[in-house]
Amino acid sequence: MIILGAVLLAAGLLLGIGLLTTAGIIILLIGVALMLAGRAGHAIGGRRHYY
Repeated sequence: MIILGAVLLAAGLLLGIGLLTTAGIIILLIGVALMLAGRAGHAIGGRRHYY
């Protein structure tokens, strides 16, 4: 999810499409939040680790 967010963010910035940039930022932040929660040991969606 972090990689997808980074790709969308880069594509949005390179192509000048604001919607892609916004979606990339949101997906990137969600991915980072899930990664941090998983590393802290919290179960996410019934899983101990989020990949």
